[in-house]
Amino acid sequence: MSKQYETVIGLEVHVELATKTKIFCACSTAFGGAPNTHTCPVCTGMPGSLPVLNKQVVEYALAVGLATNCQIHQYCKFDRKNYFYPDNPQNYQISQLYLPICHDGGVEIETAGGKKIIGIHEIHMEEDAGKLVHDEWEDCSLVDYNRSGVPLIEIVSEPDMRSAEEVIAYLEKLRQIIQYLGASDCKLQEGSMRADVNLSVHEVGAEKFGTRTEMKNLNSFKAIAHAIEGERERQIELIEAGRKVIQETRRWDDNKESSFTMRSKEDAQDYRYFPDPDLTPVVISDEWIAEVKARQPELRSEKLERYKKEFDIPDYDAQIITNSKHMADLFEAATAICKKPKKVSNWLMGETLRLLKENNMDPEDLSFAPENLAKLVDLADAGTVNSSVAKKVFEQIFKENVDPEAYIEEHGLKTVNDEGALKATIEQIVSENPQSVADYKGGKKKAIGFLVGQTMKAMKGKADPASVNKILKEILDQE
Repeated sequence: MSKQYETVIGLEVHVELATKTKIFCACSTAFGGAPNTHTCPVCTGMPGSLPVLNKQVVEYALAVGLATNCQIHQYCKFDRKNYFYPDNPQNYQISQLYLPICHDGGVEIETAGGKKIIGIHEIHMEEDAGKLVHDEWEDCSLVDYNRSGVPLIEIVSEPDMRSAEEVIAYLEKLRQIIQYLGASDCKLQEGSMRADVNLSVHEVGAEKFGTRTEMKNLNSFKAIAHAIEGERERQIELIEAGRKVIQETRRWDDNKESSFTMRSKEDAQDYRYFPDPDLTPVVISDEWIAEVKARQPELRSEKLERYKKEFDIPDYDAQIITNSKHMADLFEAATAICKKPKKVSNWLMGETLRLLKENNMDPEDLSFAPENLAKLVDLADAGTVNSSVAKKVFEQIFKENVDPEAYIEEHGLKTVNDEGALKATIEQIVSENPQSVADYKGGKKKAIGFLVGQTMKAMKGKADPASVNKILKEILDQE
């Protein structure tokens, strides 16, 4: 009988905070920008420069801590983590080791086996390092300090996860909470949310956990799931072959779907942490905590409860819409204008999700105004445009945020409601297609579909399909 193994997983999640300026200086945190243009003496580590803490960083860290049920260290400090690396200009990183701002929290996730709490060991504030760009053409490495000093929180979980599914559920829950708070956009592809995976395996029933490895360079949920499965298999193969799993940091290569060693004996590194002498301790009063709590927005669970009472939409729709704060905001704003929640929901659940998938976009990337969606709902409802034209107009709203009224007018897309003109077109189609007429009269009722199609083509899609059907039937049944 083959041995059974259990996987134990803990995560270190780095989240770039949505402040306009860096953690210890006034430089911009905007993504992009020409290399080394968002820099100053503080974030490039010039001698004699002094850091000044950005208050908004503390408030975002507090907000995330409170929303993830953490305890707050009301007296917390910054420490220097000393190490040399080319993208780390001071030769140390300012972080929090001894007294992190938040500790002992947890979030609830849904798993195949039911609800489960994933513990959060701590959340600490720190500065990001710069970025090395490897130029293979010139065979050199260049450094960009734009990211140096961008504020981060690091959320360190307990080793409570047992599968890739649980890890993804936990990350999605964290991302949702943080996006709802407005603390970060959590875009994995831009690096504003990054996860390092600590993983070990052991035989089921063993008293001790196995030796863990840490995997870095994971910038999508797909890569994280693949890396977990790959590392689990690699460790089991080593154990079955009687070899040892070495404690090390590994780098995941998503193209090759495999990992390779970066460095070993992570715990043996001595970072010589000591309290940062340039930064005073942060004292967080009860009043400050109460103030941050009072400002907390409605989170997803509360929003779902309200949707059930306030809007007549199915539970499934509410679950999908509230999964993204941006989509929930769009839904609520459009509904407030047109007062038709079910119809707004139908556009979001149908065409919006289809176009997001086709364009490989996230709901957070939606850029059209709720006013334009609300206008389209009203225009379609009033019969100003038929459903197929409405879908074409919506594509333009989705792509370019066009005003649907102006677009319909400009392109002559209004439904033709002139019954005389419609009847004349249908009579012509009937006279030109004797075979379809004969098929219809011979009992092939589906033949009417061809005649409807020909009529819509002749009307350039601007007729109301229900009216076309009605008039066609009247004409065919008379003959």
